[in-house]
Amino acid sequence: MDTTTLISKKQLKENYESYSSYFTDIMNGIVEILQDKIKLSTQPTYKSRVKSFNSYYKKILRLKSDQIEKNELLIYLSDMMGIRMICAFLEDINIGLEQIKKVFEIEEVEIKGAEKKFSEFGYESIHVLIKIPKELKSKIDSKYKGLPSISDQLVCEIQIRTILQDAWAEVEHELIYKTEFNPFDIPLRRKLASINASLTLADITFQEIRDYQNKLQRELDERRRSFYNIADGFLNEKKERLDENISRVTPYVQGTIDDLLLRAIQAHNEGHLFEAVEIYTRIIDVVPKSDKNILAVITKHRGMAYFAMNKLDEALADFEESIKNDPTAFRSYYYKGIVYSIMKKYDQAIECYNKSLEINDFQAHTHFRRAIAWYEKGEYEKSMNDLDVSIKLGIDTDECKTLQDKLVKKFGMNM
Repeated sequence: MDTTTLISKKQLKENYESYSSYFTDIMNGIVEILQDKIKLSTQPTYKSRVKSFNSYYKKILRLKSDQIEKNELLIYLSDMMGIRMICAFLEDINIGLEQIKKVFEIEEVEIKGAEKKFSEFGYESIHVLIKIPKELKSKIDSKYKGLPSISDQLVCEIQIRTILQDAWAEVEHELIYKTEFNPFDIPLRRKLASINASLTLADITFQEIRDYQNKLQRELDERRRSFYNIADGFLNEKKERLDENISRVTPYVQGTIDDLLLRAIQAHNEGHLFEAVEIYTRIIDVVPKSDKNILAVITKHRGMAYFAMNKLDEALADFEESIKNDPTAFRSYYYKGIVYSIMKKYDQAIECYNKSLEINDFQAHTHFRRAIAWYEKGEYEKSMNDLDVSIKLGIDTDECKTLQDKLVKKFGMNM
């Protein structure tokens, strides 16, 4: 070793720490870009840090000791600037990674911890090395003109983890990397491996629950859309055919009420209405009477199935039962109003629409249906008012145009 060219630890520290604010500003700029560009169903949180000099020095001694002899101003490491993108669910990690690839120029992507055996402790984490965006670097360089220019070797590391992976990493760092294990720590290692396995299983379970909820919501959305189509068909004296091309899903937990509900909605959406009613009834029979919220939901859906079967009295009874169990069920009031409209009982229909809108006034379809009911009663001004509101709330259909034309003619005749 040529000690004449060896840079001292003190000098290296002064060089490194002179860039501390520079690194912080670069890192904060990258976080702002991430917050603006990364869009997940649940937005991630971000943590950031500039590597401390002690950690930096230990690492260059271990990995780049040869460069200390070259008397360089700054020895570059890939993790001098580190950002953690912390996601709620496992699926968000890959989605977030793909979005990062579209926003930044990528140097490297590495999955840390994937090589560990199941019996070993550790966590999996995706580490992405990105180049510093040129616009951001130019902006920060202009702020620190007194500093020697930074090389293009400078990168920022983004670690993508779930909340549980991040929690484990924090605890693991305190228990393991800040101390030294010896061979007699094997029982403790096994305990840590067990905790890590439990957290990994929890992440997987959370993701399964999330997947199930998403699948159920898609089925519910399709059920509601199909109901509206059928209602349109009845009111226009034409029967719409259910969409048979919707992608179906498989229930995730067998034998539970959630599983039965998803099976019922699947059968319902596929047009197997008798099967759907049977399953809804099975659920109603086993749910305790005290679970009013569940009963309100199930009776509402069974009412929608009866409606699709043109069993209007049964549908009406179920919607009334739903409201009895949950007086805030604005959609049940709305569905009940549609049944009354089909029965041409427009006063009762308007009363139901009024109740629904008292609970939630931002319902374009409900304003539109009430506009139709007002029109049938000859209350054209009220009909026009509701039609205007429904259009402002975003509904824009051929039916709106048809009703609007009818109202214009009526107003013309009355002038």
